[in-house]
Amino acid sequence: MMNEIHFRKISKELSLEVKNIKATVELLDSDATVPFISRYRKEMTGSMDEVFITKVRDRIEQLRELDKRRESIVKSIDQQGKMTDDLMRQIMEAETLVSLEDVYLPYKPKRRTKASIAREKGLEPLALWILNQDSEEIEIESMKYINLEKGVDNIKDALEGAKDIIAEIINENRETRTTMRDIFKKSGIIYSHVMKGKEEEGQKYKDYFDFSEPLNRIPSHRLLALRRGENEEILSIDIYPPEEEALGLLDTTFVKGNGASSELVKEAISDSYKRLLKPSMETEVRLDSKNNADTAAIKVFAENLKQLLMAAPLGQKKVLAIDPGFRTGCKVVTLNSEGDFLDYETIFPNEPQKDTFKAASKLKYMVEKYEIEAIAIGNGTASRETESFVRYLFASSKIIIAMVNESGASVYSASDIAREEFPDKDVTVRGAISIGRRLMDPLAELVKIDPKSIGVGQYQHDVEQNHLKKSLDDIVTNCVNKVGVELNTASKELLTYVSGLGNQLAKNIVEYRNQNGAFPDRDSLKKVPRMGEKAFEQAAGFLRICNGKNILDTSAVHPERYKLVEQMAKDINATIQDLMTKKESRNKINIKKYVSEEVGLPTLNDILHELARPGRDPRETFEIFSFEEKVKEITDLKIGMKLPGVVTNITDFGVFVDIGVHQDGLIHKSNISDSFVSNILEVIKLQQKIIVTVLEVDVPRKRISLSLKSEPFAGGMPTKTAATPIKKQNFEAKPVEKRKTEPARKTEPAHKKIEKKNQQAITKVASVEEVEEDFQTKLEMLKKKFQK
Repeated sequence: MMNEIHFRKISKELSLEVKNIKATVELLDSDATVPFISRYRKEMTGSMDEVFITKVRDRIEQLRELDKRRESIVKSIDQQGKMTDDLMRQIMEAETLVSLEDVYLPYKPKRRTKASIAREKGLEPLALWILNQDSEEIEIESMKYINLEKGVDNIKDALEGAKDIIAEIINENRETRTTMRDIFKKSGIIYSHVMKGKEEEGQKYKDYFDFSEPLNRIPSHRLLALRRGENEEILSIDIYPPEEEALGLLDTTFVKGNGASSELVKEAISDSYKRLLKPSMETEVRLDSKNNADTAAIKVFAENLKQLLMAAPLGQKKVLAIDPGFRTGCKVVTLNSEGDFLDYETIFPNEPQKDTFKAASKLKYMVEKYEIEAIAIGNGTASRETESFVRYLFASSKIIIAMVNESGASVYSASDIAREEFPDKDVTVRGAISIGRRLMDPLAELVKIDPKSIGVGQYQHDVEQNHLKKSLDDIVTNCVNKVGVELNTASKELLTYVSGLGNQLAKNIVEYRNQNGAFPDRDSLKKVPRMGEKAFEQAAGFLRICNGKNILDTSAVHPERYKLVEQMAKDINATIQDLMTKKESRNKINIKKYVSEEVGLPTLNDILHELARPGRDPRETFEIFSFEEKVKEITDLKIGMKLPGVVTNITDFGVFVDIGVHQDGLIHKSNISDSFVSNILEVIKLQQKIIVTVLEVDVPRKRISLSLKSEPFAGGMPTKTAATPIKKQNFEAKPVEKRKTEPARKTEPAHKKIEKKNQQAITKVASVEEVEEDFQTKLEMLKKKFQK
């Protein structure tokens, strides 16, 4: 019965059919994975995608957890003998955990309180009499409750005890708590102050030493920064609304007149608010705001991770990979087209040795010996110097030279996975191998690294870790299954994320493959130990076998539909190969003929799509990119320069861009587009190649401010030097006032403008000399303007 109620509730929340919600939950309960359901059970779910299926999964889990708590509360109240029909109705109607706990609060076993002690003294009837405010004969009524044996020695003792009971009654009142919760959320202000004696130690939190901001306006990254400062015992934080507003609403609710009894109620209200309600509500809004900030931060992190995992692969090329360095040299490895390690060398083309002749000889020898097609260079220390050396060395060749983001490579090189793969290699060699493999296939290599170490999140160590892990695991799983995995070459780590497999089955597959050779077809996968029918059903469609027995194994067509495809081919007197290579053959198929109770048009359309482009990689095509050759250090930057860059991280407040100077620059949210941007992720992608304008540079603090606007200096060119500190607002988001929307105009979307600008950037970039000349021209124009 509860399940049916939940189905209807989720249906209403997500605007989906109840029958589809029910079918999705039943599939999830039978251990079907999100990728499998979204891809191969569209008829049952109404063609829900991964996002909606995940929402259904998470919501049904929440509602079931609520049911468990509901059962526990009913049992507790029943044991106390206090359950009534009205109370049961309130418990069953509670739709959130918070409202359920509000109902339970008066019955919740608790340690002795001031109110419980007063009740033990027999003062509850007096408290209720005062709270009714029907009479002003307070002294006469109070005298009835004086009891020396119980510790009520005088009228004052009786009244104090009564007020303690009233304070608790107010605190446990369901409507009161709902009202106070709303006030704290809407009118609450978060205050932070530096802890005494921590001024020097906490300089990085200096902006928050005496800080306040409305709770409902503070962005997630700033709230998480405050929380981190509090956890490090640098800051103290308080959250509360204006006191007069809260007390005024309580007075309106509980005070019925102006007499002596009403004054006592006012005193109890003040005590209840300061001693009970305020601490309780502050705890709740702290938790609630933290959860909201976590959700926002995790959403950004997850989207960044998705874009990074789905970055364009170079593909199967023979690669030479370089982990650059100065004093310890550059670690160089060669990999074959399958990513297997071949050879290793160390060269010293940079300072202090600068042995360029020997380095050039070694590189040329390795390139020729292993017929290298591409060179991958890590973007860490000495990357630009090494890149210049390599580009000069191979300027006349057709070898692809690419910079590779090496974030997390050091984590991988020291991991158990790396030690298992290369037990006889040191961490530097493993790091270089990872850089090379990232160029070939980012997804296959990045799954070996804890997503938190890849460097594309904000405050990832401050958010709730279970929530973070679940979200990131969902992203990795969906990406892996969307791309598909080559069964005969995939690593154990990559196979682990395939629908239905997991760590143990992935290990068994690799061991079976090592012992028996390549899998000839998908069906032979059933021979792997512990590979049951359920696991095979979940995994098979996402595993590819190139050059195997069955040509359909190269596609995303599920084995359960092979007979259907064979029937299609037979009906038009063609072969399956014809269906996969000849458009005219596919055009002869009348898919409506094959609709049945099990197979509908969504699945049939998917099958035809796969036959047309079997095993197509959904990722974009790899593009060659290079930084401005003459800009290698932050000191080379000048205001007004236009430079190519790569987006490395996206946050709530802006976008970080690698422009090749060993320090990412920041495009503040206000400088991303000529038009207002509410959601950065809608206009910018991770690893996107863009052209940026340098706004300001702070060399001492290594801060670079950039812009994507078409006219970033519309208000006039800045006069600041490269060593002038950058304004704080360029690096910290401020609450953004909602702008009044104007009538819709037919303007080009912001992301389209950026894409156009980026496409131009890939083929032509303004030289430094041109930028400097342009800058000087504009400066002279401004001088003349002001001289007039």
